[in-house]
This record gives sequence, structure tokens and C-alpha cells, in this order.
Amino acid sequence: MRRTLATASSRALLPLGLAAAGSLLPWAVAAQSTDGAIALDPVTVTATRAERPVSSIPGSVQIIGPEEIREQAAISSDAAVLVAKLVPGFSVANQTISGASMTFRGRSVLIMVDGVPRNTPLRDVSRTLSLIDLNTVERIEVLNGASSLNGTGGTGGTINFITRRATSDKPTITAGTTLRAFTTQPGKSLAPEASVSVAQKVDNFDYLVSATGRKQRRTYDGKGRELPSDGMLGQGGGDRYEYANLYGRVGYQADTRRFELTGEWTYLDQRSDWFTNYTSSPARPDFGSPYQGKSLQEDSKYLTARYSQSDFALGALEVKAFYNDMAKRSPYTRFDALVNNQVYYSGNKLSPAADYAQGTLFSERLGINVTVDTPLDFALQGMRLSWGADYTHDTTTQKLTNGIDIISPMKQHGLAAFAQLDVPVTDRLTVRGGARYEKFFLTVDNYERPAIYYINRVYPAIDVIGGKFDYDALTFNLGATYDVTANVQAFGGFSQGFSLTDIGGFTRRAGANSSAELCDAYGSLVCPGAGLPDYAVSYADFAPRPQIVDNYEIGLRGKWAKVGGSLSAFLSTSDEGVNYDVASNRVSQQKERIWGFEGTGWWHVTDQLTFGTILSYREGRYDRDGNGSIDSWLPNNRIATPWRGLVYGTYVFDNGLNLRPELEFFSGRDRTGEASEIDGAVLVNMLASFPVGPGSVTLGIHNLFDTDYVNPTATATRTIGINGFGRMVSLGYKATF
Repeated sequence: MRRTLATASSRALLPLGLAAAGSLLPWAVAAQSTDGAIALDPVTVTATRAERPVSSIPGSVQIIGPEEIREQAAISSDAAVLVAKLVPGFSVANQTISGASMTFRGRSVLIMVDGVPRNTPLRDVSRTLSLIDLNTVERIEVLNGASSLNGTGGTGGTINFITRRATSDKPTITAGTTLRAFTTQPGKSLAPEASVSVAQKVDNFDYLVSATGRKQRRTYDGKGRELPSDGMLGQGGGDRYEYANLYGRVGYQADTRRFELTGEWTYLDQRSDWFTNYTSSPARPDFGSPYQGKSLQEDSKYLTARYSQSDFALGALEVKAFYNDMAKRSPYTRFDALVNNQVYYSGNKLSPAADYAQGTLFSERLGINVTVDTPLDFALQGMRLSWGADYTHDTTTQKLTNGIDIISPMKQHGLAAFAQLDVPVTDRLTVRGGARYEKFFLTVDNYERPAIYYINRVYPAIDVIGGKFDYDALTFNLGATYDVTANVQAFGGFSQGFSLTDIGGFTRRAGANSSAELCDAYGSLVCPGAGLPDYAVSYADFAPRPQIVDNYEIGLRGKWAKVGGSLSAFLSTSDEGVNYDVASNRVSQQKERIWGFEGTGWWHVTDQLTFGTILSYREGRYDRDGNGSIDSWLPNNRIATPWRGLVYGTYVFDNGLNLRPELEFFSGRDRTGEASEIDGAVLVNMLASFPVGPGSVTLGIHNLFDTDYVNPTATATRTIGINGFGRMVSLGYKATF
């Protein structure tokens, strides 16, 4: 089977974006003053493959720096919490170790560490972002909107975590410890965390070694009720886990050449005490039913080798080779006729869920990325072409605890080539455009999907017939930036992102992805008149379509001596949008449209006082019945909170005390008629730090007034009401020697 995907880039820019940007432009120009005016910062990002200044990128870009990372660590060490709070367009964090239903502009997000993807494209188990150790991170680069420059997965945005580098010829030791607890039950929830790192440059060599460990105990909502360990049904919770991360890097610099080797190991073990009662509102631990399965577990290793040369014959060269070896075990879930009505069959209808029905994903990913950044000054001063090629090889399986496969074992080779051209047309106008072509060769092995118990009957095992398949995709981007003044820049453009739909998930549901598939496998056993059952289906008959997303965006960004910010509007469309229907436990693909706007702003009132805000809106509709007309609102597990934002103030006292109150808010949503309506909430947080000795004491208070609210993202995953965290206090100390 061969699928070819390509879309044209010649479409009209978003009218809403023009209106929004147009409304900001007069204010921005009027606000400009020659007194204290400064040019836009020449900050560079690497998530664009070749290092480029933000001012050359025709889309929304955000850099979260080391001060912001350290500041937010006073509240939480979870990278998902930080990103959700500071990045407009990202979902509210679901406050668990899972990324389930956490979307970027209502779509998927590509997570990278130093430019190396951490996603598992053939089978998504939504556990990536929360496992990144912020103690190793120097800054976070965020590219909003669809992009294919770094491969598949970035249909909603790309987030690249850049790790710290050694800067001193003396050993620099950073050590920290934190205690966190919920105020309603501090004794039962007290959770410790500790980290230590050593970095140094010795002549041409440099190294960084880091270790982090934390233990999370019980969690509670705003009314002091204990939260469940698996409220999202098979995703894992935010309690009762132990986490460890070991990271090491060694580098060698010889004039213009650099080689470095990085290794990382991430381990997590979550041991639930109780099953979850999903029929209560909100969901709560079922204290009468002790948990019977193995623990949820993460055991993943990452190895990267990198070579760079700034005076390569064709420009600047970077070559990365990486190997990701990931093992992700999910929690055991029991049969429940209302919320978990499909389980692997034990052979006993009175207790239909098999005791071995707990899956572990095994994903090995090998890749090589080559990027060359070539100056073309001979044609036009400042013009540059970045180009290169990628190769990836994925091996993916998912097995029950007794070793039985629950998805078709898969192998995939991927080849890609890209080119990206930056053209400074004038001193004010820069045009940027490029293309990427990808080719995938997928092998799906034959396997026997185990027998399942669905609602009230047994569906026997079926044979899934695999085969060899290939896909290819051609994606484009084209945009421009224009310096309206020395302090204001307008930008706009079109970009495309590409993703492979969760292929493993489709083979796991083989025989039940659609009514036609059910009748094909089971014949008259479930569909009268359909003929004798053959207990077999072919992957070729139900293979999901790869997805290309078109993103249109227009906006403004500006900076003066005391004030700055950005505003953009976007439209995101796809003919192969992917939706999970909770009621039918099926994934469907159809035409869809998502739109919205995002804004950031800050004002340095004085040298000591700063105010800031982050605001975003997103909404979307899709063709629910597949008739070609976009006529229904997207489900809450794609967009749970159309409006969300943050307002904060920071004041630095003369004695060094830094106070930051935050007002965090999000709207509700009840457009879709789902069982659990999403309610909005307003939360107040407080962060503080005070210098003591070689470091700082930090105090963080999440949900200062202990507000009782429903977590929108967690609730939307299975339409099961799940409460959010109550008041949690963190006290820590971190020092550098």
C-alpha cells in the first residue's frame, strides 16, 4: 500500500489574524518613543534546525530562560506544569505523570531535548513531557504552530529543551532540596526531592553530570479529599511514585570543531494502593478495593553523539546520532461496565479482566540528523540556506505481562530531506521558506489480537494480517517578517506539520475500529446476515491515514525599554484530523478546523516591579459524521478550555527578597454535550525566593486559597470528573558552589 500526501501552500491568510494584528499595530506604533527605545533582542533558537534569531522567524516563538525555570521550580519540578502555565495555546496541565489530552493548539506536540525527539510515533502512550528533568535544562524553545522541520509529530507545536553547558574552569557544583506537602494532610503528603550536578571546563574538555530524585506521596483536592492514582483510566496519576534521573555529557572543543556524547536514564515507579471508583463525582480512590496489578513503570535510556563544525566547506555542519530505548508500563485496570467495558478476557465472565492484562510499550528509536547551514552572500548579502537529511529507524512492540503481544510488532525506516531558505529582501523585510520530503517504509507483523470481553459478551481472538507499506509526505512553509519600526515587527506565514496516526493503537483495537471492521472479523456472530466469521482482519483494510496540518498565522511582536509583548492569530486545518471517541473506544479521522489567538505582555514599571500576562483562546470544529461538512464542535479531549491565561507581578525588595503572585485562570466548555461538563476556575499562586549564603531559599504555594475545582484536561480524557490539586506548599534551598 502506498499513500502520497501533499498540499498546496497558496491559501489566503487568516482574516481573524489580520484583524487582530491590525488592531495592535496602531497601539504599537503610537507607543514607540525615541527615549529609551531599544531594538528587538537578537535571541537565537535552534529548534529551527539551524541557529536563527527570533526576529527572522515568521511565527510565534517563545524562549523560557533559566530565571523563569528556576522561579517556577518553587511551585513544581514538573516540566508539563511549567510549559502549561507559561506557553499560550498549551493545555492546562493534567497534574499527573501522563500527557493524556494535553494538546498544543488542540493538536499534538513534538518534544525534543537538544534537538532529539522523545516521542514514540508508532504508538503513543502520552508519557514524555513530565519526565524531563528541569535540573538539567538551561532554556526552553517553543515554536507555536505546525512544523515538520524536525520530523513527525509537531502538528500543534514544537518544544525543545536545551540542556546546560559548563562555563567555568573550576568545578561548579549545584545542589538543591525541596519538600512539598498539601496543607490538608501534610504528614501523608510530604514529598522530598533532591538534585546535584557538577560541571566544568578543563582546557578543551567539558562535562556535566547531574542526578535528581524525588518521591511523591498522596495528593489531595481543595476539600481535602484524596485524589485517585489512576483517575484517567490506564494513564497513571500524580501520586505514590518514585522518580530518578541520571544525566551525563562530555564534550571536546578543538577550534571550530566540537564533539560531545550524552547519556541519560529516566526511571519512575508508581505503586497504587487502591483501584479508582469512577462512578463517584469526582472520581476517588476505591478504598474497599486494593490495587492488584504491577506498578506503573518507566525505564528509558537515551544516548546521543553530536559533531559540529562552524567552518565546514559548505558552511556550518552539525551531525547528530541518537538511540532511544524506552520501556513504558501502564497500570492495570479492572472491568467496569460503565467506564471500562472492554478488557482482555480472563476466561471467567464473573471476573472478565485477565490478571495479566497490563501492557508495556517497548520502543527503540535510532536516528541520524545532518544539517548544513550555507551562507549565500555571493547572491545576496545575508541570505542563508539550511539543508540536510534525516534517517530514523523505529522498532515498536507492546506486550501484556505474560509476554503476549497486544499490538502488531512494527518496524519502520524513515528517510527525509529538507531545505530552508532565508532571504533578507530589504533591511526590514525577510522572507523565509522551505520544503521537506519524507518517505517511510513500514513493516507490520502478523499477530493474534487476544480475546476481549466487551460490555457483556466475549469476542474471540482474531488474526491481524500485516504486510509492508510505504508512506510519503511533502510539506512546505513560507512566511515573512517585517520591521515596522526599530521596536515593532510584523510576521505572518503558512507552515505544515506531519504526523503518523497512532498505528499501534489501531492494531490494538483490530476488529473493533469500526462497525464494518467488526462485521468483517466476526461475521454473523455480531452482524446478522454478514456470513460466517473468519476471525481475521487485514491491517491494509483499516490502516489510518497520515495527517498533514496546515497552519496560517499572522501577528506582531515588540519590545521597548520598559514594555514588550506579542499578539498573533492562527488558523489550523486538516483533512485527516484524529479524534478519540470515549463512548465507542474508537479513533476516527475527518476534516477539521481550529482557530484562535495568543498574546504575551510585560511591563517593567520600575527596576523592582514588573507586571506580565499570558492569554490565549482556541476553539475548533470537525466533520463528525464524515459527510464532508464541518458541523460539530471538537470533543473536550482536544479542547477542554477555550480561554486560559496568567497574570503576574514580580517585586524585588532591596534585601533581595523576590515575590511573585500569580492569578491563573481558565474557562469552562459545554459545547459538545459530553457527560462531564468542563467548569472554569481561577487559582492564586505565590512564589518567593530569598538569597541565603551561596544560594536561595524558595517558597511556593500552589492554589493559595485551596480552591476546589475540576482539572479540565484530566476530566476531558475519559469524561470522568477529576478534581485538581488543593493547596500545596513547597519549601526548598538551592545553591551553587
